[in-house]
Amino acid sequence: MAFNHRELEESITHLDSVDAARVVTDGPRVTEVHVIAAPGKAAKQVVRDVQSLAMARFGATIDRRVVSVVQISPTDLPGGVSNRAALVGVSEEPNGTRTTLKVTLRFDDEDRTGAAVGPAVASTRLRLIGEATIDAVERTFDGVPPIALDAISVSIIGSRRVIVAIVVSADNGGEQLTVGSALSTGDDGEATVKAVLGALNRRIERLSV
Repeated sequence: MAFNHRELEESITHLDSVDAARVVTDGPRVTEVHVIAAPGKAAKQVVRDVQSLAMARFGATIDRRVVSVVQISPTDLPGGVSNRAALVGVSEEPNGTRTTLKVTLRFDDEDRTGAAVGPAVASTRLRLIGEATIDAVERTFDGVPPIALDAISVSIIGSRRVIVAIVVSADNGGEQLTVGSALSTGDDGEATVKAVLGALNRRIERLSV
């Protein structure tokens, strides 16, 4: 399956603990993947996450032997990530048959919280989190174009859960669809936020997942 290796690089940087990535290809084959990651996760797990992401989103098989991981504290990286929005947390406030999902992002040492209200049922939780994420982005950044959550879904790839988000925005009289995905490592809510931010990353600068 042909794919843009720059899109794969961008997707890898959305993985938990990954700060930067470089992908080298020879035609359709991935020959090298270089990753800079925080030390909080085992390097072998980072490699498995890269492999799962490549297969889930791009249908690409990456040999674990071509993936190299360097683990560095984010504070040691030039510029760090302090100038980018980051996920602080997801919370829920149920009220009878209704519930409010809240997503908080931090940017320039200030927190901004977005919210979405809907029925208190399990089937709507991820959509509400996605909508709350968009609300948080709109509260965090000025001049955000009109955007909405088109779809959110959970896919099972091998033994892993992958959250996929599609975001729609207006573009010269038409619609512009972008897709983001994130591996769920036990919290579908946080993975949903990361998937939505991933979908928005090409439209809005300085988003970090």
